[in-house]
Amino acid sequence: MVSTVGFASADNNSYNITSFGAVGDGKTMNTIAIQKAIDDCTTNGGGKVVFPQGKFLSGTLELKDNVTLHFQEGSELLGSTDLKDYRNVDPFTEGLGIKVGWALLVAVDAKNIALEGNGSINGQGSELKEKHIRTDKRPEGERWGLRPFLLRVVRCEGVMVQDVNLYYAGAWTSHYFQSKKIHIENVKIVSHGVAHNDGIGIDGCQDVTIRNCDIDSGDDALVFKTTSSKMSCSNINVSGMRLKSRQAGIKMGTESMANFENITIRDCYIYDTRNGGIKLLTVDGANLQNVLIDGVKMDNVRTPMLFRLGSRLSVFRKHEDTKQSTGSMKNVTVRNVTAIAAADAQLKPASGILITGVPDHYITGLTLENIEIHLAGGGTASDAREKVPEAVDQYPEVKTFGPKIPAYGVWARHVKGLKLNNIKFLLQQNDLRPVLVCEDGLGIEVENWDIPETSGAESIIRLEDVKKAIITRNRISGKADVFVKVEGKSKKIKTDQNHSQTVTELKMPLVMK
Repeated sequence: MVSTVGFASADNNSYNITSFGAVGDGKTMNTIAIQKAIDDCTTNGGGKVVFPQGKFLSGTLELKDNVTLHFQEGSELLGSTDLKDYRNVDPFTEGLGIKVGWALLVAVDAKNIALEGNGSINGQGSELKEKHIRTDKRPEGERWGLRPFLLRVVRCEGVMVQDVNLYYAGAWTSHYFQSKKIHIENVKIVSHGVAHNDGIGIDGCQDVTIRNCDIDSGDDALVFKTTSSKMSCSNINVSGMRLKSRQAGIKMGTESMANFENITIRDCYIYDTRNGGIKLLTVDGANLQNVLIDGVKMDNVRTPMLFRLGSRLSVFRKHEDTKQSTGSMKNVTVRNVTAIAAADAQLKPASGILITGVPDHYITGLTLENIEIHLAGGGTASDAREKVPEAVDQYPEVKTFGPKIPAYGVWARHVKGLKLNNIKFLLQQNDLRPVLVCEDGLGIEVENWDIPETSGAESIIRLEDVKKAIITRNRISGKADVFVKVEGKSKKIKTDQNHSQTVTELKMPLVMK
């Protein structure tokens, strides 16, 4: 269970920032005045620092013990467009190797802090970038890390962010690092226009509730990471999210040094994403385990699902961490998902689900059930024999394994105990690739599928170096040379109670030992 956040501050201890000299004209720099209000509030035992109607320009502000920032309707905290107005109180290196950590609003080692109210925090990211690049002529991939996050919470306990609007960060929108007892609810995020505008980033945090938030982000909308090996992402409950992203809707593990465990995500809507719907990854040594995703609808999503166990093995906080060995992915369940996959995707033609470990490191105990995915189709016979790179130590992205995948439905490699139950694919046009290709698998269950009508394919399912699989109670609408094509060192493959309207045209082996 996730703990309820408690606050020691008294409601009647109110500190209006205008009483400290803040001016809401959108032009006056108010950093000193607002910080003085926060400092006095915490010194006097806590309370509310009130932002009245107006636009209050500021650089880095540090939130402290027992302080609630209350944003009245019509109030807006504006981030400065000058990089010199920001501080980096906890520097680190993110997954692409860039030093980051500057922020507009930051809390470090604080307890019982909150942001509330119907006002806004606006980082003016595009304006900040425009001014930045006038003098910093380095490539964008090298200079972006100097631009500030909108909100950073570092090693805090008792954090509430509720009802506020977070707009247009200079980099990540909100980043919660090694913090406990976090409650995020009814937050609206609109943050794009510059690179790396992640929405909500949970980095090595515990006892977290996130619900009923609406995110439209330029980078991953909801992302879980562990940039340090010292604290896992655990005991997390997410529900009722609307997620739009130019990258992924839900992502876990781009940076993955500490474990991801006991995480539940329910009843979310993901739409118009350009680089994946659900992406569960562990590539830097973490164990990703005991994760449930249940009840997700996706519309116009490029590549609905990616599961990746890899061996990139990066280190992000080099002063405190060392390189780890390959981690694991086990006991993950994704169920009750419907998805309309975009035809214009990273993979051409589009594929629905990618699952891959690396040699000698298997994704174990992954269950996918009650899944329906709409796809464009259009795969050719040569596409069906495409060889996918292992990319053992590469950045974990869909495009890493492209541009073509040999299955239109599920492609799985280096898997054990994979259960695929009640899965349905619908195609807009014929596809000559198998609905399922599994390479290097052990203990595979394929049950109760609705396999769409196709014609001319070499096989409906292809198994390569698979030991012990059962394929049962599936409904096949189309034609192929064979139902299941078995290759390599495969053995103990069983098919049973499968049904087809064209059964005479399918060669369906009963048992192979």
